[in-house]
Amino acid sequence: MRAQLQATSSEDSTIGRVAPTLSPLEIEAIDLFISLVRILGMPKSVGELYGLLFVAPDALPMDALMERLNMSKGAASQGLKLLRSFGAVKTTYVAGDRRDHYLGEFDLSRFATGFIKGELQPHLDSGLNRLKRMQHLISQLPEGGREVAENRLARLQHWHEKGQSMIPWILKFLVS
Repeated sequence: MRAQLQATSSEDSTIGRVAPTLSPLEIEAIDLFISLVRILGMPKSVGELYGLLFVAPDALPMDALMERLNMSKGAASQGLKLLRSFGAVKTTYVAGDRRDHYLGEFDLSRFATGFIKGELQPHLDSGLNRLKRMQHLISQLPEGGREVAENRLARLQHWHEKGQSMIPWILKFLVS
């Protein structure tokens, strides 16, 4: 990973772009947040962006983030949009510069809370609808094949209930 962050890809060398070298601190922060976002099922670019913003002493414009991370405009734009939706980054004004500059929000509980409310809860809500559809489909199975499917659906419903019941507890833990 560290070599990937410091080295330029063969694609970049063919177009003559060289990514600026990241400091060891930047690399460690980026590695840390890439690992975190992968656990959460988010794109690697989100971890790269947040990791760099986390250790940056000043707000950075999107083009500087793209250059430092050797990232496409689309990946940077989507990553920043997602991070903003979670409250993990905000834009700030820089005198004399019309571009948006981004600052990392350092209250990680806001990031986690935003993720839970914006990503996890909608998946659980969608899961409930799927469980209802599965119940209907199981009811249409022949009598002999229903029992195993009903037992497995009951297990899924139990997991879903556990997940739903933990969200308020997790949110309370993060806010306190």
